[in-house]
Amino acid sequence: MQSLRALIKRRSVFQSTPFGFRSLSVQSCDVTKDDAEELVLVEGKASSRVAVLNRTDALNALNTKMAVRLKRLYESWEQDPDIGFVVVKANGRAFCAGGDVVSVYNLMKEGKVEHCKEFFKESYSFMYLVGTYLKPHVALLNGFTMGGGAGISIPGTFRVATNKTVFATPETLIGFHPDATASFYLSHLPGYIGEYLALTGEKLTGAEMVACGLATHYTDSARMALVEDRLGKLVTDDPSVVEGCLEKCGELVYPDERSSMRRIETIDKCFSLGTVEEIIDALESEASISSDEWCTATLKRLKEASPLGLKLALKSIREGRYQTLDQCLIREYRMTLRSITKQVSSDFSEGVRARLVDKDLNPKWNPPRLDLVSEDMVESYFAPFGESEPELELPTKLREAFT
Repeated sequence: MQSLRALIKRRSVFQSTPFGFRSLSVQSCDVTKDDAEELVLVEGKASSRVAVLNRTDALNALNTKMAVRLKRLYESWEQDPDIGFVVVKANGRAFCAGGDVVSVYNLMKEGKVEHCKEFFKESYSFMYLVGTYLKPHVALLNGFTMGGGAGISIPGTFRVATNKTVFATPETLIGFHPDATASFYLSHLPGYIGEYLALTGEKLTGAEMVACGLATHYTDSARMALVEDRLGKLVTDDPSVVEGCLEKCGELVYPDERSSMRRIETIDKCFSLGTVEEIIDALESEASISSDEWCTATLKRLKEASPLGLKLALKSIREGRYQTLDQCLIREYRMTLRSITKQVSSDFSEGVRARLVDKDLNPKWNPPRLDLVSEDMVESYFAPFGESEPELELPTKLREAFT
């Protein structure tokens, strides 16, 4: 088992190198059988099991019931010797558009912080399970894959993107921080692509995901049924066999000329700098020299984001580069709780209000400017909890995290 696990790890995203804006309701983890089974369906194959996200009216946005059911299914499948590998896919036009942030917003307004904590605990715990899974894991990312959708897929062994895949970590635009394992997987991308994606929330296509290492394989969405059929016929627990199957169904693809992935030199030059202010200054200098519309669009996104969120995102990615998966999730949980309890700022609540509830697109950030975001404010989000608040508990003694 240990050798299998080691092999799987070597084939993760880090070798090749959310929240989405949709919402219904976040419930407590008192999961009723019928509701849970509707939200996540199960398909049994020859030597595999398929978890099917089925909350199509919400673009499969993750809620507590889904996280709890997924975790229970994965735990049982990992213990079953007849199951060689696991696949996750989704019905509808999205894989998973992220977490259910409007419901979190409503629960915050109602003072139900414990329900919010429960959602994040269950979601982050499941993501840790995916990232330390002892069997090959295949995610079929045919559609929107944002925030929490990336968190339940990218830490796994294989990620298959398509021409319909849209990836993003847009948290700074709603006054939040890139969470759901984002500070781990983004920080392990080549160069400073992780900083660029974390700060701007820019979208990537399936081809761009392959180019930077977020996806391991690519196929046209019209061929996804063939991929599923061939995977379903496999009788194996060998990740190299699963990989071979995906490669036979895969296609060679390149980002187009307008892609951010063709501006790696500029990204590394600007986003490698030490502060958000320096990054913006460098982009403005590049824009004045080159008149590149990409620089102008990138600056616009940065100036729309929460100033506090930008500084939190930059520090989070920089710390993630030297932390294990569990350390990243524990730190992200600290940052998340400070956001939902408004200990320093109400930017998360205000960002969701402006972009998703009232939709006036005019958030009143607090602080309103980068120069007003103090180092102490940023550091307070990262500090360990005191005795009054337990840290996120992950089974690290049973499931070793990797670097």
